[in-house]
Amino acid sequence: MTEPAVTGLTDEQAAAIRSTVGSNAVRSHRARPLAVLARQLRNPLLMLLLVAATVSFFVGERTDAVVIGVIIALSVGLGFANEYRAERAVEALHEHMRSRARVLRGGTLVERDVTDLVPGDVVQLKLGAVVPADIELTEARDVECDESVLTGESLPVRRKPGDTALMGTVVTGGTATGTVSRTGARTAFGAIAAGLGERHAETAFQIGLRRFSGLLVWVAAALTAGVFVTNLVLGRPLLDAMLFSLAIAVGVTPQLLPAVVTTSLATGARRLTRLKVLVKRLVAIEDLGDVEVLFTDKTGTLTQAKIALRQALRPDGTPDRGDALGPFRLGVLCADPPGSGPLDDALHDALHGTDAGAGEWAPEGYRQVDAKPFDHERRMSSVLVEDPIGDTLTIVKGAPEAVLARCRTVPEESRALAGRLFAEGARLVAVAVRPGARELVESDLDLAGFLVFSDPPKPGVEQALRHLSALGVTVKILTGDHPTVATGLCEKIGLPVSGVLTGEEIERLDDAALTDALPATTVFARVSPEQKARIVSIQRSGGLDVAYLGDGVNDALALHRADVGISVDTGADVARDAADVVLLEKDLGVLADGIVEGRRIFANTIKYLLMGTASNVGNMFSAAAASAVLPFLPMLPSQVLLNNLLYDASQLAIPADAVDREQLARPARFDLGLIRRFMLVFGPLSSVFDLAMFTLLLRVFHTAPPLFRASWFVESLATQTLVIFIVRTRRTPFWRSRPAAALVIAVGTVVAAGLALPYAPFAPDLGLAPIPPAILGTVAVLLIVYLALVEAVKRRFRTVPAPRERHLPPHRRVHRRSTPFSRRLRPTRRDQAPVRSAGSASS
Repeated sequence: MTEPAVTGLTDEQAAAIRSTVGSNAVRSHRARPLAVLARQLRNPLLMLLLVAATVSFFVGERTDAVVIGVIIALSVGLGFANEYRAERAVEALHEHMRSRARVLRGGTLVERDVTDLVPGDVVQLKLGAVVPADIELTEARDVECDESVLTGESLPVRRKPGDTALMGTVVTGGTATGTVSRTGARTAFGAIAAGLGERHAETAFQIGLRRFSGLLVWVAAALTAGVFVTNLVLGRPLLDAMLFSLAIAVGVTPQLLPAVVTTSLATGARRLTRLKVLVKRLVAIEDLGDVEVLFTDKTGTLTQAKIALRQALRPDGTPDRGDALGPFRLGVLCADPPGSGPLDDALHDALHGTDAGAGEWAPEGYRQVDAKPFDHERRMSSVLVEDPIGDTLTIVKGAPEAVLARCRTVPEESRALAGRLFAEGARLVAVAVRPGARELVESDLDLAGFLVFSDPPKPGVEQALRHLSALGVTVKILTGDHPTVATGLCEKIGLPVSGVLTGEEIERLDDAALTDALPATTVFARVSPEQKARIVSIQRSGGLDVAYLGDGVNDALALHRADVGISVDTGADVARDAADVVLLEKDLGVLADGIVEGRRIFANTIKYLLMGTASNVGNMFSAAAASAVLPFLPMLPSQVLLNNLLYDASQLAIPADAVDREQLARPARFDLGLIRRFMLVFGPLSSVFDLAMFTLLLRVFHTAPPLFRASWFVESLATQTLVIFIVRTRRTPFWRSRPAAALVIAVGTVVAAGLALPYAPFAPDLGLAPIPPAILGTVAVLLIVYLALVEAVKRRFRTVPAPRERHLPPHRRVHRRSTPFSRRLRPTRRDQAPVRSAGSASS
């Protein structure tokens, strides 16, 4: 290991060390072709079918076996191509997710990606930073680290020079400088994370998909067993019975579900990236679309975050003229270095600006003896300084309520002045002193005055709030500011305030009382980090999907408790680490676009699920029923698989389909009951027309097996693919909703290919025969009648109230059109923090 000098390593030295020890990464996300292919081949039904086809090949049924093998290869290849492309998109997404560290390189303090750190680098740590490697501290000022990610201990641990700050822990207090000793998997955090891998708790979307897959497994098992036994009873060869029953099972199973879901999410992630929204986990996109309540901080979201010092006032309200013990000079002395926070940065800007008197004074002659950094419990910071002649002075600045409570006396005119400034919407900081103190004691202070800051509303925030309201999202503010400041801002930006609660009031409420108070409260002011997290948790327990938008250290708990934690790429490390979604621009308009995209992705995924249950189950049930009464198989196993392959190919365009405006207007819900009811209604409806087709082919046209199979092949493929145009929209009639051109082309191509197959030169090898015009005309009539009936039943289906909501009182019912298309399972979300790499989404 290279011993660092006081100037730190150079970039060249760091690169040489990195070539030996590797990148400071716990793990990486890479698109691995073999892993994707293995997932495609993991389907046990496909493997059984492949084994049966192989056996069939060696016992003489070579043509069917080869056809089945080719179809399986095409099916696997189709799924592989789409999932691998989606994996590549995720890999590209992770490249956007970078965390930075302040490191000394060649004597200059610069920012570098945390993956670039090497042993020997000198790193600065500040409040809210996620420690990017194991770092031996050389300097430490009131440093405390939250090590719960490693030890489970909730209380922070104090660290002093000579101690090691461990990778993955969070700096909850103070500042420090240290030298990197271990990186990546060689750290304690890296060893744990590498062993556990990416183990995140399932989201509601994932749980719903898993239960849906379980439902289809039962359906497939029942159909497969029934068909297999029936064919054996009818005396058909064992191998034929096995191949046909397995083909039925494969036909019922939506094999491309993982590819369609992953492609939908990856496509959405790419779109969101263009909208300046980065999603750390793809499945969080669906949760983003579910959001009903958004808690947000104020600064930078509703305001411009261009905080400027407007004026410095003495306790009596007269302006500070730059006196030695005036609030401005004292505030600068108590300020943290530039880059530590917006208020302190505004003081530094004013110090070096053109304000009268301010630019002529600098604190070089003062020496800082001791300091207590700001924390969200005390809501203030303090320093003990020594002036040029050796006298000492304690300076305290912070929230007026906290500072005034520690002053010996406070004139009434000062309290009135603070109230008036709050009412004007100003951000106010009180400054107090204690001359002659030899120790830093935050009591018996003398009020020096007030620092008045301004932060105007962000342009376009009113439009963004209207957009969120139109999407059914209720916006509430959680802020550490004074309630009058927050409500004054709400008036300026047009956010109606139904009620206000302060942290002190919340502390007096038990959970039941706070639950009752939440619906009537818009602004939560002077709240602590723990209170923010409690509010979010209780709001979620009321059955609503909650998002929290914040970027500070004090937001980390609430970010984790929310259904969707949202931070910004300029936020504190711990906030970005706790978030599910990271905004490249802290703007409610950007967030609203992300919510819309989440709903669009969910709507298109549901289209595929509904298609799979209605069409696949219906057609496979028809095949199973026909095999029990016909003297021959209604379709050969290879034809069942080919039909399913063509159908799946047509569905790959669903992720790019357009979504009706009304489907984006309210949060979507995953409802397994809806899918089950949809299957039980539309599956049998499809089977009725199939059975009608069977009857006509046998009784009217007296078809032989090849013609029978060809006719039903075309009819079943057309019905199950064309019905997408009805299922994809809630509008009636369905042509009032315009599908994406890609979907129209895909479905049209597949139907045309299916219609052409019986006339192809290799049709006899597939067991198909040319279809005469009379039968084609019959297929067309049945298809039109079927689609018309589906449209009529759909209209009836979507007007029936969801059974789960009928018993609810009116105030608990979902405030939207009564339709089961918009409901969802609501399982519990994660309760414990997943193990993450230290500040590195790319690691």
